[in-house]
Amino acid sequence: MADKMATRQAYGKKLVELGEKYDNLVVMDADLSKSTMTAEFGSTYPQRFFNMGIAEQNLYGSAAGLALSGKIVCASTFAMFASGRAFEIIRNSIGYTKANVKICATHAGITVGEDGASHQTFEDIALMRTIPGMTVINPSDGVSAGKLLEQAVAMDGPCYVRLGRAAVPVFYDENAQITLGKGNQVREGKDVSIIATGIMVNEAVMAAEELAADGIDARVIDIHTIKPIDEEIIVKAARETGKIVTAEEHSVIGGLGSAVAEVVVKNAPVKMAFVGQKDTYGESGKPEELKKKYGMTAADIVAAVKSL
Repeated sequence: MADKMATRQAYGKKLVELGEKYDNLVVMDADLSKSTMTAEFGSTYPQRFFNMGIAEQNLYGSAAGLALSGKIVCASTFAMFASGRAFEIIRNSIGYTKANVKICATHAGITVGEDGASHQTFEDIALMRTIPGMTVINPSDGVSAGKLLEQAVAMDGPCYVRLGRAAVPVFYDENAQITLGKGNQVREGKDVSIIATGIMVNEAVMAAEELAADGIDARVIDIHTIKPIDEEIIVKAARETGKIVTAEEHSVIGGLGSAVAEVVVKNAPVKMAFVGQKDTYGESGKPEELKKKYGMTAADIVAAVKSL
């Protein structure tokens, strides 16, 4: 396994494997197949690949029809256009009918980088988790992306799978136990819990190492499934460490932080701090520079922990 891999690359690779396993798997795209990495599936299984053009609402409406006809459908475009432009179609044609469509949305968050504010979506997790029955998945690296996609395809019903553009460190090994709906504790700790999702899990691990040098023992938890969320691991963390910092490449409104807070306030209220996009648009720039400017780095997690 490479040291770095974009989760969209892992998605493209796993799709080809799943195409051999499931002869009823259909892949669809909105004229972005080289970017979303569905192109290889299209080359390998051309009879089961449909490029719907720059027409995201048609993409997801057609995906619903194919799914309700007995197909498993993975339908891809950029996260901004899936969650934004096609929201009503996803809500009514996929969510309401419980269609077996996996909305595999790439290029999420600030690390879209140079594509700028119009393409950097910080609202998608919030939007998708409001849809009744929608499973929401946000893998942290290439290994977890592959494992979670395989489980998403195996389950019946709608899923939103959030994938990134930029290459990120691979820190899970191929034998790691990664289960849909169950959080992973990736580091033990007793003083504070850092609950992260997506690419921020790696930042959380780096933050915990920095905090250890200051005598703060931080637990790190990867919540790769935002919905249904693993309440057990969150409540245990709240009770055992007494403080929680959430970290996400998403708005602090409505995403992981909100989901964790909903669990905590009902079961084990503790002080919390939230690392993520602070109710603002992004801008064009290099991903690492944007993460620093908008407060989504290990240093920002360290500061949030110390604020508690």
